[in-house]
Amino acid sequence: MKLIAHRGNINGPNKEKENNPEYIMDAINKGYYVEIDLWVIDNKLYLGHDNPQYIIKETFLSNIKERIFCHCKNIPAINYMLQNKPNIECFYHENDKCVLTSKGNIWHHYNTPEFTYKSICVMPELSAKKVDFTGCIGICTDYVENLIF
Repeated sequence: MKLIAHRGNINGPNKEKENNPEYIMDAINKGYYVEIDLWVIDNKLYLGHDNPQYIIKETFLSNIKERIFCHCKNIPAINYMLQNKPNIECFYHENDKCVLTSKGNIWHHYNTPEFTYKSICVMPELSAKKVDFTGCIGICTDYVENLIF
C-alpha cells in the first residue's frame, strides 16, 4: 500500500509548510509518497494549495517523479503535465467524488462508499465513520506517520 503524505504532512496539517519544496523532500526522504499541488502560470511552475506560493524548476518534478501524485490546480497545470511529464502521475479535480489519474488509478474522496483495487483513499481522517481500506492501493492523509493497520 502506498502511504501518501498530503502536501508533505506526516503528523497533521501544517499550513506554514505545506507544499514547501523542502517539506516535500523531508516526507520523501522518510520513505513516503507525497501529494503536491501544482500551478502553471505564465509558463512558470508553482506549488501551493489555494494559490501559487513556491516557484519550482522543472527539475524538481523530474527528480521526485517516482514519489509524487501531482494535483493540478489549474488547466494549464494538467496540460503541462500531460504534455511534458507523462511519467508523473497527475490529476485535476474540484468537487468530485473520485477522479481518474493519468496512470489509471482512482483518487477517491473518503466519503465514497466503495473502493476498487485501483483506489487511493484521500483524507480518511475527515470521515465521520471508520474507513475500510481493504483493496485500496494507497492512502493520502495529513497523518501518514500515524497510520495503523
